[in-house]
Amino acid sequence: MIKKRLTVGAGWSMAAIGVLHTAVFLPHPYWGEWLTGGLRSGEGGDASLSVFWALPGGFVVPLVLFGLLLARLGRRGERAPAYVGWVVAGWAVGCELVVGPSGFLLGLIPAGLLIAEDLLARRRGAGRSAPGPVTGRGRDARPQR
Repeated sequence: MIKKRLTVGAGWSMAAIGVLHTAVFLPHPYWGEWLTGGLRSGEGGDASLSVFWALPGGFVVPLVLFGLLLARLGRRGERAPAYVGWVVAGWAVGCELVVGPSGFLLGLIPAGLLIAEDLLARRRGAGRSAPGPVTGRGRDARPQR
């Protein structure tokens, strides 16, 4: 089985972006308010609410999980469809246009890797993924789908 190195790189870069985002914005005074139920009771301020949606309630956890999933796919010799890279690129550029200069540009790294992996596979004439394990014996053995 041949690893899809670009897919693995895209996955780890997505996971790293999520972890770094959390590490950079982790030290703030709102954790105590969140853990004591300030948002649930309505006592939290606007700043507390916006920081909550930027950190634990935002894209960080799904981004890390998605990155780990991509890394696993790549290690198994599979790749994500091209549209995944294009959607990630569109999301990053759209957010950059709305927010201005920010870390959203980092999203172009995994997007570019996913798109490049798909282009390389198409150029080589490979399918979407490696064939599955062979089952059965003799001439009747066919790849499992």
